[in-house]
Amino acid sequence: MKIGEILKREFSVSFEFFPPKSAEGEAELFRTIKELETIRPTFVSVTYGAGGSTRDRTRNIAKRIHTETNITVMAHLTCIAHSKEEIMQILQDYKDIGIENILALRGDVPKDGLKDSTKGCKYAVELVRFIRENFGDWFSIGVASYPEKHPESPNMDWEIKHFKEKVLAGADFSITQMFFDNTYYYRFVERCQREGINIPIIPGIMPITNFSQIKKFAIMCGATIPQNLVELLEPYSDNPEETTKRGVEFAIKQCEDLLSNGVPGLHFYTLNKSKATLLIYQAIKHKIPIKDLSV
Repeated sequence: MKIGEILKREFSVSFEFFPPKSAEGEAELFRTIKELETIRPTFVSVTYGAGGSTRDRTRNIAKRIHTETNITVMAHLTCIAHSKEEIMQILQDYKDIGIENILALRGDVPKDGLKDSTKGCKYAVELVRFIRENFGDWFSIGVASYPEKHPESPNMDWEIKHFKEKVLAGADFSITQMFFDNTYYYRFVERCQREGINIPIIPGIMPITNFSQIKKFAIMCGATIPQNLVELLEPYSDNPEETTKRGVEFAIKQCEDLLSNGVPGLHFYTLNKSKATLLIYQAIKHKIPIKDLSV
């Protein structure tokens, strides 16, 4: 099923996974997927490593989810280190499998730089355009958005301008980078609406179970960790159970506020674990808009 079409008729609850490096990790991931499948997610996504480093693993995990579960799957695809011929091969393979959803991303620039940027797509907008030109409406295309701007963006005006270009190129919906202060999301959506951007912008939620790890993620993606959250979690940095408890409580309140403000969905960055996400879902499920199962 195409995610863009689903979002036109129902609220979305979705989860992100990354491809494990080992057979044991893959077995653990599919135990997580089976646990989360019980709450009937709208879709799940599978990430793509820097420079295409997880190309085959991403493809294989996405295929297993597509063939072994009843869950709609979206494969991430970064373009920065691929030629257009390689991108075409990857997309054709997904089409042959029957996967209809792609999250089109630029990806991180390799540490050794780009060897030849003329052979591929330099930016996500070029990837979105390439998919539309070559596959029409076969794929529903999602893109990333950054409520606090991408770390490489000089300002929010630049951020909104280039986000709009991705939408005009053919993006159907967007998932935001993680954030912990909902004000950033609301301001971002308002600015997008003023610019005529009307695709669904799904907030990305990161349940905190390891505060040191999240602080590193936040530095990498430019997300602000509010002082009240620092004060809540810093004293328990060496206590995983208490960190998870308080991190889940914070995420519940964050999601409740988002739900009360009419967001189109919630996308959880699971880090391949189900416990925290399930706890959050159980706490907020009575506030989630009912799916229209008759359509």
